[in-house]
Amino acid sequence: MARQSSVYIGNHTSIPSSVTPGLLYKNLGKSGLLVPNIGLSLWTMLNEDVAEDLVMTALESGINLIDLSKAHNAQGEAELGRILKKRNVKRSSIIITTKIYWSTKCEERGQSRKHIIRSVKESLGRLQLEYIDLVLVHKVDPLCPMEELVRTMNCLINEGFVMYWGTARWTPTEIMDAYSKCRTFNCWTPVVEQTEYHMFCREKTELYMPDVYRMIGVGTMAWSALSTDMGLNREGVAEIFAKSRFNRKYSTFSWWEEELVANNELENNESAVAEESRSFKDKLKALSDLANALNCSIRQLSLAWCLKNENINCLLLGATSVEQFKENIHALQIVPQLSPEVILDIEKILANKPQRPPMIARLDAANSTETPKEDDVEANVSTSEEEEVVRGCAFQ
Repeated sequence: MARQSSVYIGNHTSIPSSVTPGLLYKNLGKSGLLVPNIGLSLWTMLNEDVAEDLVMTALESGINLIDLSKAHNAQGEAELGRILKKRNVKRSSIIITTKIYWSTKCEERGQSRKHIIRSVKESLGRLQLEYIDLVLVHKVDPLCPMEELVRTMNCLINEGFVMYWGTARWTPTEIMDAYSKCRTFNCWTPVVEQTEYHMFCREKTELYMPDVYRMIGVGTMAWSALSTDMGLNREGVAEIFAKSRFNRKYSTFSWWEEELVANNELENNESAVAEESRSFKDKLKALSDLANALNCSIRQLSLAWCLKNENINCLLLGATSVEQFKENIHALQIVPQLSPEVILDIEKILANKPQRPPMIARLDAANSTETPKEDDVEANVSTSEEEEVVRGCAFQ
């Protein structure tokens, strides 16, 4: 009898949906969990009827991944639990993700074993479920040992409360540290990083996450794809400018607190914001013209551009109405229209394709007798302040 062997295909293939054209199911990282390339995020407070219609529309469209955020929508977990119970949705047919936060403005801070386990059990109670498919640890707590965090997540998985765990807004170095600790202590490793990705925030997702996937199998789940569709007013431009240039690594979880940071940077960098605003408006105008040529909206063009990146396992979309959600899903039909020529046109408009820093060639003293000038040495020495600006959104 011929010997049969199973071959792991992983992220090199995808399964098309039989319901929605263009919808694909991919492995989450190098795990065996199949997720749609578009997920529904319930991060916004919605009317009960609207939330129920959104969830059922997503499920009927084959989009079975639902992402929750307790910090942004405190009632989201309880609302989803009510909907699933009312509509008698089969548990094995959906994938639910939620997050564990830590805050500097309350007593319940940190990612200790106590806080993580209590947070997961409270989420299970609100969802009225026995387990959560994916739990994301939002940002690294600098006061909690990494060993305690990975052992706690391993305990939750072994106990059956959680199926997989991942990270959100971690740097590649922090992800590698967690992976190393997991291997050292024989714990379950993270399978995905949830990160910001859109036309004006690209470095981390395009430069570093593909390497993280190849080395340790951590996939990428993207959010904020619709940031490109912000208004052309001063506040909208300032928010993107602040988040992409001056985001704080260990800021708290709340978006409203980050908006305060954006306002402070706006006041302190008036001239820089004004220049950035003009450039941003020109780019959005050119992108809008290109979208009209493709017979779509700039929102759909932005989503299609993100979906074109094969390193993205799942792109999270939010909506305030069923009509808006269906319009967003239509971006799947725009993806085939993004030919290499169209992508090149977009790159010319954006002019921000991330590049790896050049390798620094070390000259042998025997081959070079010229002594560098003092001015040249000072010009090549970067301050810690400049390095922080360079990192920007690449590591957020």
